[in-house]
Amino acid sequence: MFYKKNTTGYKEIISGVKLKTLTYGDKTLLSEFLIEQGNSLPRHHHSCEQIGYLVSGSMLLTIGDETFEVSPGDSWAIKPNVIHSTAAVKNSVVIEVFSPVREEYLPENLL
Repeated sequence: MFYKKNTTGYKEIISGVKLKTLTYGDKTLLSEFLIEQGNSLPRHHHSCEQIGYLVSGSMLLTIGDETFEVSPGDSWAIKPNVIHSTAAVKNSVVIEVFSPVREEYLPENLL
């Protein structure tokens, strides 16, 4: 699978948070999140391991009981079933990898 960068295809999953799946395979999924300043992803957990990288912006990321100030170039790993959340201090672009594939993030399930 090959993905050519474009500005279409984002799905607003909650107010101020957009998601686009870039590519995926049998065991991993690569996604891009656009999080508008002042918006957040509430505390949640899932069965996937999650690895992320902040491309631009600024966020507060809580993993378990620890909160981190995230700046461009910072990265993180979240083990399966660990409660986490994020809040955008500035408009933020985030790249994340999920393993195994998050079925709900497959393009056909984001329609």
